Amino acid sequence: MLRLSVGSLCFAIFAPVLVGQAADPPRSYRAVRTAVPPVIDGDLEEPAWAPVLPSAAFVDIEGVRRPAPSHETRFRVTWDDSALYLAATLTEPDLWATITERDAVIYHDNDFEWFIDPDGDALRYFEFEVNALGTVWDLFLPKPYRDGGKAENGWNIDGLRSAVRLRGTLNDPRDRDTSWTVEMAIPWAAFADSGRTVIPPVPGTAWRINFSRVQWDRDVVAGQYQKRKDAEGRTLPEHNWVWSAQGVINMHVPERWGRIVFVEK
Repeated sequence: MLRLSVGSLCFAIFAPVLVGQAADPPRSYRAVRTAVPPVIDGDLEEPAWAPVLPSAAFVDIEGVRRPAPSHETRFRVTWDDSALYLAATLTEPDLWATITERDAVIYHDNDFEWFIDPDGDALRYFEFEVNALGTVWDLFLPKPYRDGGKAENGWNIDGLRSAVRLRGTLNDPRDRDTSWTVEMAIPWAAFADSGRTVIPPVPGTAWRINFSRVQWDRDVVAGQYQKRKDAEGRTLPEHNWVWSAQGVINMHVPERWGRIVFVEK
């Protein structure tokens, strides 16, 4: 297996891509319409989120064949006629983030990501990444990298509102932290794709979707976090934890994503 820093996550190349060997079936989540839009401030204790059920806990990207993640991750989704609302809670004993430039390669830090393919054809999909500093990377792919797709980093979510909240202290290894939360509102126009997508979705509509968390092992060197290295001084690979298992170390296999179903109640 060859690891390449391409797109989101390290893109694993197999010969052939082992799409059919995922041990876990794709997951499904029912997103219930909200009557009260959440305030986007990273606080998930507000009333708007109270009735929204959390997802199943994330698993390793390869599925049950690999050990379960050491830290829990769950997301929640709700919606109204104005926007899609996403939130996530990531348990984390050592809060760490360094990247501050928008549209940088955020997964070089620990991060949270989503991937959305509204019409489910495994083409023309959207991606978003954010770290604990609140730095974002939003991009659009006309097709997966395996098919020659190239990310369009110039695509931005106009009107995006996002926030993170930390339970602990960032970049301070002297204490133990608890978690960080992500909250965002994405205007439906972001997914219009030149009129290819009906927005807002009609209740009962299902979209392909998946969520990912990149987590790096770290050591404390001279009072600061540093990515863990092996005996030869090479940085150890990251952990890839996802909602719906891919079966391979590659988020860009849309056929393996789960689905979100938009419902009224």
